[in-house]
Amino acid sequence: MTVRAALTPLVAGTTWRRGVFLLLGGVLALPYGVLAVTFAQLFADSAIPRPLVYALLVIAALIAGAPLLLDGSRALEIAAVRALLGVDLPEPVPGHRVDRETRLRSALWIATHLVVGALVMIALFSALPMALAFIAQQFGIGTELISRERFGPLDGRDGGWLTVSGVVLLVGLGYAVAGLGALAGSMAPVLLGPAPAERIAALEREALQLAERNRLARELHDSIGHALTVATLQAGAAREVLHTDPEFVRRALTAIEETGRTAMDELDHVLGLLRETGNERPVVAPQRTLADLDRLVTDARAAGLAVHAHRVGNAARVPAAVSREGYRIVQEGLTNAARYGDGPVTLRLDLHPEALELELVNAMSRPGRTPLGHGGRGLDGMRERVLLLGGRITVGPDGDRWLIRARLPYEETR
Repeated sequence: MTVRAALTPLVAGTTWRRGVFLLLGGVLALPYGVLAVTFAQLFADSAIPRPLVYALLVIAALIAGAPLLLDGSRALEIAAVRALLGVDLPEPVPGHRVDRETRLRSALWIATHLVVGALVMIALFSALPMALAFIAQQFGIGTELISRERFGPLDGRDGGWLTVSGVVLLVGLGYAVAGLGALAGSMAPVLLGPAPAERIAALEREALQLAERNRLARELHDSIGHALTVATLQAGAAREVLHTDPEFVRRALTAIEETGRTAMDELDHVLGLLRETGNERPVVAPQRTLADLDRLVTDARAAGLAVHAHRVGNAARVPAAVSREGYRIVQEGLTNAARYGDGPVTLRLDLHPEALELELVNAMSRPGRTPLGHGGRGLDGMRERVLLLGGRITVGPDGDRWLIRARLPYEETR
């Protein structure tokens, strides 16, 4: 081992951060030290009744021990370990109840941190000034103080040996802090790491977050894709009759404007859910449901798509989640029909007491147009929506037609 490698732990930034972590434990241990000194004085005073001192001791022990078992104390220790020890511990899962074993492991870690931190602080406040004084006397600083004292086998006349002792003491303190910090870093995952139940809860939370992001991605794809399709078709039709039918052009521009506003509202909704705003509530626009189906069909007709809609049942009794997903499936189906289909679309919506059944049928695309089913994000999104609700869906060619048939089960709301 080279001299440089041997001295690296003494000057490494990791050692200094770990030293701060240890000293933090010493700072937190100060109230406990004051409490211990106070009770030592109470026990030394014979005038104070012993039963009273023991009662106060029990109360103080309960109050002093409570922070070791709190979830907040564990969360603070995990944050300190991540920042100062550089150990990548997972954050506690919000709302998850910590089991007894994890709580006891955390209490043991906190107690050890306090004890070791107190020892390091005592060493720094006692050994560090002594080592600096030993080294300083070599340069004629403070010799009058050192000369009157004796330090084990050495006294003030052993200036050279005192200087060597000071250097050794400083180096020893540096290595002690580096070693204790490394030991703390290796033990942190054992004592502060998550229990199996907490790991499972974290995985479930991550899966829910991923599912929510996928849902938002589908929302964005369906709403913006539909708006762009309608706007593109309206603009193309208006261009064809720009000089011959000004009234149609006016209606087309109005439809484009309304579609754009609707798309902006839904974009605000999705971005509001994704944006982290601290304590502020995100901007959330109302989500479309089957109650908005008539407007969706009207917009599709205004874009030049012939839609024959048939609905049976009361949309108000459909649960919100099913109503939202049913709307998005119809929206994606109409968008695909407008982009790639040929001829009118037949939409059937049956709202039974136990399930929502919908069917969209339109003629297959003309030669030279992009075939349905390719580019498949929208179709994959429809399948995901149906599967998440425990339903079933059929999408694909049916003779010379393109068929979308879905069934979403639910319990009817009253």
